[in-house]
Amino acid sequence: MSDDEFMMDDALDDDEQDYEFEFEDDEDMDDQNADVENKYYNAKVIKADNPRDALREFRDIVHQDQIQSEWGFKALKQQIKLLLSLGQYDDALNEYAHLVRCTEKSFLSFNYVEKSINTILDCASTVLEMPCDKIEAWYEVTKRTALARNTERLYTKVCIKHAYLWLSRHEWHRLSLVLGDLRANVLSDKQSDTQIHGTNVLELYSLEIQMYQQLHNASMVKKVFLEATNVTNAIPHPRTMGVIREFGGKMYMKEKDWEAAQVNFFQAFRNYDEAGSSQRIQVLKYLVLANMLMGSSINLFDSQETKPYKDDPDIVAMTALMDAYERRDVKDAERIISDHHYTFLQDTFVQQFIPDVIKELRVQYILNYIRPYRSVRLDRLASMLDIRIDEVEALLVMLILDGRIDGALDGMHHVLQIKHASTPNHSQDMQHALHHWSKQVHALALAISHKQVVAKRLVRTK
Repeated sequence: MSDDEFMMDDALDDDEQDYEFEFEDDEDMDDQNADVENKYYNAKVIKADNPRDALREFRDIVHQDQIQSEWGFKALKQQIKLLLSLGQYDDALNEYAHLVRCTEKSFLSFNYVEKSINTILDCASTVLEMPCDKIEAWYEVTKRTALARNTERLYTKVCIKHAYLWLSRHEWHRLSLVLGDLRANVLSDKQSDTQIHGTNVLELYSLEIQMYQQLHNASMVKKVFLEATNVTNAIPHPRTMGVIREFGGKMYMKEKDWEAAQVNFFQAFRNYDEAGSSQRIQVLKYLVLANMLMGSSINLFDSQETKPYKDDPDIVAMTALMDAYERRDVKDAERIISDHHYTFLQDTFVQQFIPDVIKELRVQYILNYIRPYRSVRLDRLASMLDIRIDEVEALLVMLILDGRIDGALDGMHHVLQIKHASTPNHSQDMQHALHHWSKQVHALALAISHKQVVAKRLVRTK
């Protein structure tokens, strides 16, 4: 962590001091506290230019105060950060263990303790030169203390932070061990019906899904995803749900369940958008991709959620492809993919489905083209699509077998004989609907007439 980041953390500490500490009215301590406070700020002034001198000053404060006030605790935190920045990792860990033992002091609120531990663990985690075993020790010290004091909330939060560290570093073995501990702790929680428990469970599932996705374990991704969608009593961070839904969408894409993928990508986009995450743009690309593959005629950018991003530079190539798809313009779609080659191929996930998009676009073109005909020559379709006759034949065989075309192939003459294209004939459907509606109106008129006759007879009888 840089000196600027250290200074920012210090400023946050100072801003929190009036709200996070629990003071006791003891006027006799005022002078002593004022003296320690002055020494603390004097040490901070020289911290950037003379870190070793500042370290000595902070050590003197800790020795003088014996962690009997907030200033001694703050000085110990500064001491740990300086030791980390100076590369004295073993000394920093020893002082951190001292700090963790001091967290039960009465003048420290639980929220402040939690924030302090998170801040220091963040500092240690960003020191790339520190070996993994040493970083592991920082988290283990914290978790042992949390378990010894029966503070489940702190233990769970530290485990989650620990897991995110190894996930970011692709330390899969270490991550699996941490997730094993977290799963055992979270899923055995006695308060399993609370929203806090449900929220922690979703954090666990989010981490597991990301790990299994990276390890290409599709069966476990699906298993954990389905478990996550069954959690109802929770208030997770929208980014957590964004991750779960995004990887669920990717799972369904690989299964070629385009509709389920589209639903999950849309939910992921909304979650990321709510969280203010830049990942929303990436997921929006996946959403456009799924929408095209499912053969939808709906323009995604007509919705209020997606409309603001239609002209985003990172997605303009995808929107152009979608526009070509809606026009069933195969050649323009292929040109767009060629012109924006880097955009489409830099994302390996998008790249693997581009052939499916072109295939679906050709299918939609064929279905539209053959609608008014009873027979179509395959060489004509091949010429229009700029592909070989055998490729056209393969597409037609697939459509016939799927029931999307009611027809047969004349292999001898390379002709498609069409009995009925599955694409609806709107004018014929309209005629059937009008005929059915007129019959219903006629039946209704007869019923009303019959009731009027019966009513008149009753009147006459009376």
